[in-house]
Amino acid sequence: MQPRVVKQNLTLEKLQIPEGCHILETWNTEIDDSVSIARARVAPGGSTEWHQLEGIVERYLVVEGRGLVEVGNLAPTEMGPGDLAFIPAGARQRITNTGPGDLIFYCICSPRFRQERYRTYE
Repeated sequence: MQPRVVKQNLTLEKLQIPEGCHILETWNTEIDDSVSIARARVAPGGSTEWHQLEGIVERYLVVEGRGLVEVGNLAPTEMGPGDLAFIPAGARQRITNTGPGDLIFYCICSPRFRQERYRTYE
């Protein structure tokens, strides 16, 4: 693999995916199966659906806004810029925007995110 720089292009953001947020895939490629990084945006008052990732550890790194994260049996926890939520593989999860503006966070997955490992949590 050769060194590279990936520039953010907000025009590539996927509009309101079924999960309940907007997603911009920053890094998700088979040449680097160890990690993927996506920028997520949740509108004020919005929430992602309850879901889990089979065999994938995820981290939410908040860069803008305020949110309430719910992971597994952890008590609902407020998050703001610079805060990170660690989400073990298979743990149920969702995040709700509790602020007046967009909640923007990075989803950092290892190994990389694959749609077929995404499960809606019943």
